[in-house]
Amino acid sequence: MLVEVAVPAPVHRTFTYAAKDPRALEPGRRLLVPFGRRETVAFSLGAAREAPPGELREVRAVLDEEPVFSPELLSLLRFAADYYLHPLGEAMRAALPPQLLEGKTVGERASFPDRAALALPPEAAREAVRRAPRQAAIVERLVEAGGALDVENLRRELGEVAPLLRALEAKGVVRLSSHPRREPENFGGGPPPEPTPEQAEALRAVEASLGRYQTFLLQGITGSGKTEVYLQAIRAVRARGQGALVLVPEIALTPQLAARFRSRFGDEVAVLHSGLGDAERVREHRRLLRGEAHIALGARSAVFAPVRDLGIVIVDEEHDPSYKQEDRFRYHARDLAVMRARLAEIPCVLGSATPSLESMENARRGKYARLVLSRRLDGRSLPEVEVVDLRQPAETGDAQEPEILSTRLLEELFATLERGEQAILFLNRRGHSPLVLCPTCGERASCPNCDVGLTYHRSTESLRCHYCDLRVRRWERCPSCDEELLILGAGTERLEQCLRERLPRARVARLDRDAASSARRLHRILSAFAAREIDVLVGTQMIAKGHDFPGVTLVGVVLADVGLGLPDFRASERTFQLLTQVAGRAGRGEAAGKVIVQTFRPTADAIAYACRHDPEGFARAELVRRQDHGYPPFRRMLAVHLDGKDAAEVQRQARALGELVRRLATERVTVLGPAPAPIARLRGRSRFQILVLADRASTLQSIGRRLLGALPTARGVRVALDMDPASTL
Repeated sequence: MLVEVAVPAPVHRTFTYAAKDPRALEPGRRLLVPFGRRETVAFSLGAAREAPPGELREVRAVLDEEPVFSPELLSLLRFAADYYLHPLGEAMRAALPPQLLEGKTVGERASFPDRAALALPPEAAREAVRRAPRQAAIVERLVEAGGALDVENLRRELGEVAPLLRALEAKGVVRLSSHPRREPENFGGGPPPEPTPEQAEALRAVEASLGRYQTFLLQGITGSGKTEVYLQAIRAVRARGQGALVLVPEIALTPQLAARFRSRFGDEVAVLHSGLGDAERVREHRRLLRGEAHIALGARSAVFAPVRDLGIVIVDEEHDPSYKQEDRFRYHARDLAVMRARLAEIPCVLGSATPSLESMENARRGKYARLVLSRRLDGRSLPEVEVVDLRQPAETGDAQEPEILSTRLLEELFATLERGEQAILFLNRRGHSPLVLCPTCGERASCPNCDVGLTYHRSTESLRCHYCDLRVRRWERCPSCDEELLILGAGTERLEQCLRERLPRARVARLDRDAASSARRLHRILSAFAAREIDVLVGTQMIAKGHDFPGVTLVGVVLADVGLGLPDFRASERTFQLLTQVAGRAGRGEAAGKVIVQTFRPTADAIAYACRHDPEGFARAELVRRQDHGYPPFRRMLAVHLDGKDAAEVQRQARALGELVRRLATERVTVLGPAPAPIARLRGRSRFQILVLADRASTLQSIGRRLLGALPTARGVRVALDMDPASTL
């Protein structure tokens, strides 16, 4: 028997193996095969038509009793690999938990305990492993952690620890256990409410489409109850005995949504995100695969979740850029969600208060049906927005660098706290200060690996690069002229410090990637804010992601201009979406909300339309600009990225590829570049890019496939093809 196999390797072809076990011929099963000098997990694509010339190698083992990919998922992965110009085997690898690529069965991977705890007092445990240094390292780590740790944490820090833990368990030094880790459940619940008239109308449209393909754009203002529409649509799908797939932008949304979903559907919900431990991730995957769970809730990669008899696909915050994978397999989960619904002939709901311009244009053309939720629940009004123009000198008379908090924003903060209400202050910039500068010679603290400045972090007295994570001790004086340095600008650390000085009685917390470095810390901060144990929450875009805190009546946008000047054609759209989303956190309870927006550019479209709560107006203005420049959504884009340590060689290869692209381009194809990327150096590698625009995706794919066969052979130069790039930075 001959079987066609996709191997997770950077090769755009499949392979043929001999197989003795007939189960190997069933598409979607994992197989253990020899590949080069090693064994690897590969994927069956079914019976091969003919044997290739040369000696055939043999499948070593069939790893699954049932396929891990259904025919529908296999079709989706074939489409994705073809559309995004990526090897099929690597696309299939990205669709599975990493642990299922280790040559073990699903049952073996799911069965290992996920918690390790000391069974002896620390000194006795140390004595028991005195002659076993690798076991001793585990014991020391458990002692440092207070006696217990997740196995996943140990594996990340110490490598593969499973056999060592089994040996420690046999000695009686360690106890191993499995426990279901659930996100905090204190975000609310209760019986399903009666839908509002607008919700009921949206539900009627979605339920009428069950059993056939239709994509809906559910455009609902912040606080209008989009999640309730999702929940009741899923209830209708479950009544038909079918499953559901719900995508959310990132882990910050999962605790809130998981609590609401479990309050309605109990253990039918499987949560899939990168914060899960190894065993739990495989266990949730297996529950879906076996039909023990019917609702998959997860981030980007959950678009490949093995939901049985799928009946609906939902993408929450469909505009969010985190749905686009930015390296290796560069797929867009929202677009694959739409394709998955099309292949399964079921409805897809794309929800957002600020839809992407691509989705807005698809709705205008009639490809998507548009549903609107124009009113907040219980008749609550959208928050009043007040703009503070930072172009005016601060009250101190210092016009060089305005105060972080204007007098107007401070007044509203005092009044909000006096009423016992909560506030959110938004600044999309981590660290204390983004600019460390010598006023004498102009020397700036810059990253030696990246074409960006270093950010001062006061909490660690360090200068850090937010791209490659370089960390150095803070410079006391200029390395060029030995003068004292200036620290300019504000990040979330400095904002938090300022609030503690101005509002000494207020309980202030910060939510950014530094403060919430793990899922557990993130959940702790959100839970404390929900329980009103925090008065003012300072944060980056993490605080804009769909959280519902009824006690928040004031939102302060400390600097609305951050991100607006980036050399990316989507910069204005991203800024508008972020401002609208963060403003929507105010006034979601009984009290009215207010938003104070501090800006140097009050007339910029992104800021002016966001302050007027006018997504339609912004879309009209921005779409005219995009059409004038020939950018998406009116044309399709392929980005060709090149990077390497030798800048001259990267430039030479970029020119050669640019010439090839121009030879392949037809009359209706526009080629921009090659040119240095806006961030010309990243992690020690020089970067060039070529942007190719055409009316049809198929034209770009044809060019892309020709490029794949002519990529540079120079060592050290990497080339990546990115269909529909989310960013051109």
